[in-house]
Amino acid sequence: MTFDRDLDAVGLLCPLPVLKARKRLMEMAPGEVLRLVTDDPAAVVDVPHFCTESGHVFRGSEKARNATFFYIEKT
Repeated sequence: MTFDRDLDAVGLLCPLPVLKARKRLMEMAPGEVLRLVTDDPAAVVDVPHFCTESGHVFRGSEKARNATFFYIEKT
C-alpha cells in the first residue's frame, strides 16, 4: 500500500502509538495516508477505534516480522 508519511512507534505501548499518530495526522493534508508501525499488541484494537472516533479512514493493516503496519487516511 502506498503512503505519504511514516511513523515508527515500535517499542511504545498504549496509548502512545495512537497519540503520536494523532499528532502526526494533524500536520498532514486531507487525503494523505500515514503508515504507523508498532509492536504494541493493543494497537490492533486501538488504531481502528481511533480512526472511527476521529473520522479518519482506516485503510487496513499488515503484519511483518514482530510489528504491524497500519494505514490511516486523514480526512
